[in-house]
Amino acid sequence: MWTELACSALRSGKCLELRYDGYSRVVEVHTVGETTAGNLAMSVWQVRGGSNSNERIGWKTMRLDEAYSAAVLDEKSDAPRNGYVRNAKPFRRIICQL
Repeated sequence: MWTELACSALRSGKCLELRYDGYSRVVEVHTVGETTAGNLAMSVWQVRGGSNSNERIGWKTMRLDEAYSAAVLDEKSDAPRNGYVRNAKPFRRIICQL
């Protein structure tokens, strides 16, 4: 379910808001896929929100099974962000990407 929503945000050029690690976060989805560890995840640029690492803005890899809720916002994504790598090595299978 989160996979479809994340890919929908990516394709529509919109931001995705989600609850992750106890924080509300707004992200721009760049890649959704299966990691080399076998987890469904997404590579995102976090626009705003909380973070365990106190890095509130920047690149994150988020496991989709760790998200509690998600919604596509009516807020334009500025993806691709500087540093985006197509077919990134953390992913062994890409579901959708910019």
